[in-house]
Amino acid sequence: MVGIVVVAHGEALAKGVVEVASQMTTGTDLPIAAAGGLEDGSMGTSLERIQQALDEVYSEDGVLVLMDLGSAVMTTEMLLEMLLPEQRARVRMSNAPLVEGAIAAAVAAAQGQGLDEVQRA
Repeated sequence: MVGIVVVAHGEALAKGVVEVASQMTTGTDLPIAAAGGLEDGSMGTSLERIQQALDEVYSEDGVLVLMDLGSAVMTTEMLLEMLLPEQRARVRMSNAPLVEGAIAAAVAAAQGQGLDEVQRA
């Protein structure tokens, strides 16, 4: 099943989006993880937190990463550049609105759709 990572500047925002998406897919084993805020609890994006979330949900089915804005996009791009080519090929970044995109992607992934379909959702 395609995994989903939600990257946001605030930990509460990332976890909240994951909670809503998880509720919309209750009864499935949807691999979804939050990567929000900095390690000290302040606002920002953390390469380490994004890496941990990606590792948590990664599979050969792929991963879709949704981001809130600005540095979340840049930090995710930096992480993707560090991945091995075969891993990078299975990770996509979405430009969808964070909440709506996460819910649509979660439902598509929970239905067993492939990475291309989940990204288009």
